[in-house]
Amino acid sequence: MLAAVVASPSLAYDAALAETLGADEHGMKMYALVLLKPGPRQDLAKEDRDRVFAGHMANINRLSGSGDLVFAGPLERNDRYRGIFVLNVKTSAEAEALLATDPAVQAGALAGDVYLLYGSAALQQVTSIHRTISKD
Repeated sequence: MLAAVVASPSLAYDAALAETLGADEHGMKMYALVLLKPGPRQDLAKEDRDRVFAGHMANINRLSGSGDLVFAGPLERNDRYRGIFVLNVKTSAEAEALLATDPAVQAGALAGDVYLLYGSAALQQVTSIHRTISKD
């Protein structure tokens, strides 16, 4: 029975939405996953660190507003990574260019490892949905 469900086309398929989101025939598209890690400058003074991380958050909001950032979030404290970005780009070079706009990266407080990620085109709708469930 499951094979029949998987093999049949979706009854809810929305061709216009799929096109708007850049989805392929599987409802997927390419993104870039950035694993944020401590950069070479972990010795910043508190006021400098506060300033660059305020800029980091402003940059996240800017990239989200432009549609370049699909998802961002911090990771549980660990020895290797601090957070992730999912960027709405097709190439590592495009991701590196966006990453270079981050004040925390520019200051050396953060660095990023970039990997291409093939995922659901619907991920692009997370931010707009989040805005409807966030009180602030």
